[in-house]
Amino acid sequence: MKQQLVLLTAAIALAPAVLAAAEPLVGTWRLDRQEVNGSQSKGEPLTLRITQAGDKLAFAFSVPINNVYFVSISYNAKLDGSPADVKNANGDKIGTVEIKPSGPMQYTLTMKGPNRPDSSGKLTVSSDGKTLTSESDAVQAGHPIHSKQFYSRY
Repeated sequence: MKQQLVLLTAAIALAPAVLAAAEPLVGTWRLDRQEVNGSQSKGEPLTLRITQAGDKLAFAFSVPINNVYFVSISYNAKLDGSPADVKNANGDKIGTVEIKPSGPMQYTLTMKGPNRPDSSGKLTVSSDGKTLTSESDAVQAGHPIHSKQFYSRY
């Protein structure tokens, strides 16, 4: 009984440390607004759900169709910079993504794929964990494009 009490006490003491170590990206995020080259851009409703899947994070971008959210793009990526397949709604590979931490609550990413420009960017979770900012840079038709998306934790 005494040994069980010691283990329970240790588990309770460690719980905050384990919870604090949770990946800040994990959660459900709703797109609030987006900008392209500094100008407000009209965007469709979008939800980004990020879940822990073993040693990877599962990213699923979904859009509503007749009030039902359908996953349009998804990928399961390790946060070590190794390439992960990006898949469309049909499960077809449309490219790769590489993600790695670049600072506290910040990550760099690179997306590549045929029939789309390569892009590089960063994801930043606010210090209070309530907002996610995604920035990316690409060149389309010879013109640089800087896009920025602002999400709120849902």
